[in-house]
Amino acid sequence: MSSDAIDPGALRAEVAAWLAEHWDPELSLRAWRERLVDGRWAVPTWPVERFGRGLSPSQAHVVSEEVARVGAVGVPSGAGMGLAAPTILEHGSPALQERLLRPILTGEHFWCQLFSEPGSGSDLAGLTTRADRDGDQFVINGQKVWNTSAHHADYGLLVARTNWDVPKHAGITYFAIDMRQPGIEVRQLRQMNGHASFNEVFFTDARIPADHVIGQVDGGWRVALTTLAHERRLGRPSDHVRDDRGGGRVVREARAETEEHSKPYVWYPQRMGRPDLVLDLARAAGRLHDPVLRQSIAHLESLVRTARWTARRAEAARAAGRQPGAEGSLGKLHTSHIARASAAVHASIAGMRGLLTGPDGKAALDGSLEGVVAEILVSVPGQSIAGGTDEIQRNIIAEQVLGLPREPSVDRSLPFRDVPRNAERSRS
Repeated sequence: MSSDAIDPGALRAEVAAWLAEHWDPELSLRAWRERLVDGRWAVPTWPVERFGRGLSPSQAHVVSEEVARVGAVGVPSGAGMGLAAPTILEHGSPALQERLLRPILTGEHFWCQLFSEPGSGSDLAGLTTRADRDGDQFVINGQKVWNTSAHHADYGLLVARTNWDVPKHAGITYFAIDMRQPGIEVRQLRQMNGHASFNEVFFTDARIPADHVIGQVDGGWRVALTTLAHERRLGRPSDHVRDDRGGGRVVREARAETEEHSKPYVWYPQRMGRPDLVLDLARAAGRLHDPVLRQSIAHLESLVRTARWTARRAEAARAAGRQPGAEGSLGKLHTSHIARASAAVHASIAGMRGLLTGPDGKAALDGSLEGVVAEILVSVPGQSIAGGTDEIQRNIIAEQVLGLPREPSVDRSLPFRDVPRNAERSRS
């Protein structure tokens, strides 16, 4: 029977009956998720042969509602479910899917993304981290940067150079790498807003089994595009454990997991400009009736609402079964506009006192925020860089939406070893 033929009422009754038999709030979080995966309710839209039931997104919503109704929790959030799982599901070999997907669903393995490099900037295809074949393994040498949560990840999504004699996009291979091995050094990076969410990662003769290639050797660019499409709509780990779900060991452990995974993202609301605070801050400062400020606030609100409508279009596309498209780039670029506009409004309201941090920052907003404006101002520039720069998003929109010619490039057809680079490395 196709998923379209499943009656929603019958589906809801089936899920409710299964939960009545299997849900136990005093299980460990890992034990509960094992049950959820074995019952094929953890990811019901996935194929039957890969822990799912082949349901539609709307049918999966019915499942989620029933799970929430009894106070249960689902799969983990973060890079594992948001990036690794969909990439492996689309491009991984059956053996690799069998080995790596289940520990993501149960929360046993935590993942990070290893794409950006200090010498490549926004040119991901210009990467120089090398992967040299050595029998049934690849030996990895190089450096990655801006890697969220790499300091406590079990696995990483790694792109590395495997062929220097073909154009840059053609010589990249995509790997799943074990981060808990010799030869990998992770250093946390301190940001100007005081947080340390990102890392730089150094590889010195680290090793990856050849069967941990995702996709084809030298065909990693296509796989990386899949990950990037999902990354543009990946937010901070969601707090999917609501306060109204009560107690029990499962919920306690899920809350602790969410709290731990969310630590690198605590400043992300400030990175997005906090437009939600603007009206309250203007009111607290007695500026709500300032005609110039009101115009700025109205402009910001128009940006927020159009971004919300774009997000709904993207959700409708996913519900219809379409892959992530240019909506992700449109939404990402719009978010950058909102962040900058928000920062400008906050600065207009707070003035120079908006630069104060800590307890002194209370003076900026009549005691309402303790330095949040200062954190917004130094965090917002990151929004235009993370997940693909604004310039990259404009190129994608121009080419994929407007149908404009591809941006001129002098290095697309050259063998990569002949391409001049900012950071020269040994490539013999």
